[in-house]
Amino acid sequence: MKYRGALSPRMVYSVLTLLLVLFTIAHSQEHNLQSSVRTYKTVGATELKAHVFTPTDSVQGKLRPAIVLLHGGGWNAGSPEWTYDDAKRFVGLGMVAIAGEYRLSDQKSITPLEAMADARDLVRWVRQNAKDLAVDPHRIAIYGVSAGGHLAAAAAVFPHQEENKLSAVPDALILVSPAVSIVDDHWPQVLLGTRAPVKDISPAENISKKLPPILIIEGAADTETPLVAVQRFCERARQMGGTCELHVYPGLGHILSRNLDPHAQEEGPFDPDPAAVTDAHAKEDAFLARIGYTNQKEPSDTRDPSHPSSFFTSSVPAGGDYLQ
Repeated sequence: MKYRGALSPRMVYSVLTLLLVLFTIAHSQEHNLQSSVRTYKTVGATELKAHVFTPTDSVQGKLRPAIVLLHGGGWNAGSPEWTYDDAKRFVGLGMVAIAGEYRLSDQKSITPLEAMADARDLVRWVRQNAKDLAVDPHRIAIYGVSAGGHLAAAAAVFPHQEENKLSAVPDALILVSPAVSIVDDHWPQVLLGTRAPVKDISPAENISKKLPPILIIEGAADTETPLVAVQRFCERARQMGGTCELHVYPGLGHILSRNLDPHAQEEGPFDPDPAAVTDAHAKEDAFLARIGYTNQKEPSDTRDPSHPSSFFTSSVPAGGDYLQ
């Protein structure tokens, strides 16, 4: 999760490989949609963009559930385009999808604190513009991958001064290989510098209230966002009265990669397991249906019995069930 400086050719190759796999899986599910890019926030000369995807069959006056998508990249790399395929997939379920840009850490004036503020402001912008976006302001989910998972969880966990104006707390969370307990990770502290201790921005260590419904996809062999840290977050969320549905994929690493080399899990090349990714998508879709965001029926079992790595367990810490 530590992307130092500009993207290396190795990292570019890794990202392109990941996007190719996701595109191949999602291509058969492509639906008609319309897209636009809007500015949701201006900081000095920097305009932060919201990439909005809407079903073309929208009915005037009908409000749809929305989902905000936050890419990964170690807080200092990445772009909204990394989540385009997932955005289109959610549009296919009848949702409005917003892939968000946030400020990337530069080890100078921009840190994860700024990215956290941007993620909050993006959720708030969607609520403030709900009528224009044809969005139900009470059904705004958030989807975060890796460092984006940290920003998504942080929007739900941490109180902030602007909350008395218009809430930035999402109504549901889908997190993939999320950085939700980062007290043992040196990299975020490097990015924070002296601005704050890393414990102060670690979601699991700061949950003090009931959170919205959560679904998490995690590889059991993930060395970047370890399973034990994700379990810590889920357990704390449950202790506070919330639900946290954790699906663990044995034999897979960060972002469901089959490449378990720790360096590769950090910087690539990633090798996401297509069967596991397909199964994870089915679990995400079913979660959204259960909480009333879509009308999709519960999918049939998509796992291949001949492909052990495509099987998952819901565990706490091994053998229990996080689904309440």
